Amino acid sequence: MNTQFHIFKRPMAHWMAVGAVCSCLAGTAFAATDEPVLRVCAGANDAPYSTSKEDGFENRIAELLGKAMGRKVEFAWEEKPAIYVVRDQLEKGNCDVLIGVDTNDQRLSTTKPYYRAPYVFVERTDSPLDITSFESPDLRKAENIGYIPGTPPEVMMVKLGLYSKNFNYVKSLTNFKSPRNQYIRIDPARMVNEVADGTADLAIIFAPEAARYVKEKDGKVRMVVIPDENERVDGEKVPFHFDQAVGVRKGDEKLLEELNAALEKVRPEILTILEEEGIPLQQPSTPGTRS
Repeated sequence: MNTQFHIFKRPMAHWMAVGAVCSCLAGTAFAATDEPVLRVCAGANDAPYSTSKEDGFENRIAELLGKAMGRKVEFAWEEKPAIYVVRDQLEKGNCDVLIGVDTNDQRLSTTKPYYRAPYVFVERTDSPLDITSFESPDLRKAENIGYIPGTPPEVMMVKLGLYSKNFNYVKSLTNFKSPRNQYIRIDPARMVNEVADGTADLAIIFAPEAARYVKEKDGKVRMVVIPDENERVDGEKVPFHFDQAVGVRKGDEKLLEELNAALEKVRPEILTILEEEGIPLQQPSTPGTRS
């Protein structure tokens, strides 16, 4: 089995788009109105991050930033999966800001990180299995382990020889649709629900995606933070904890400077939003790294 996977934090990288970022599109951060505007790129159907109802936690963070900057927030909605936002919205100049990107995203200029979040094991609270890391012996006893293809958990499943055992179950999460020439998002709520109802023993998922749905289960399931000390078979590190920042087009340094100032101003309020979401938070590392 080939172990050379692209490692993406969110499913196929939350903001990964087809094609490279064109820095020549760096534009103004103001819309053609009398009132200064903060134009935010956002997925219309990307809960819990962002929805057209504006009830995603990143929608709330965007509103906080707009208020701190004295700008009205306007969302540029992307109806297709959020992986296309960079290509179809930011690069076309329809918006200027992305909430929740990796600090080392080479397609963008990014702010200082405003939080750091881990991958977690989601398991039933009454589970007899003791799984706290990829070294836990009980991991091999788990039946039906859910994860999103193309993300760090898949690399570890291959390394541990658990990929084939869980292949059919993982495919069932996409209703056995082929990924050829399309991106198929796995609903994080479904992954949590299938652990809660006993369909799966375990889900391995980025905490910001799972936290809301774990919280809704009123203690029936729990999250266990995965240690960030995992390696591939060749010894290369597989990151499981990620700094999160705000991204803009390369070259838009004025807007980046404003965003950094706004983030500092509303940091306590942002942390409150993240805590209300139930995300286990960590201290950000050095900006631009995944150490």
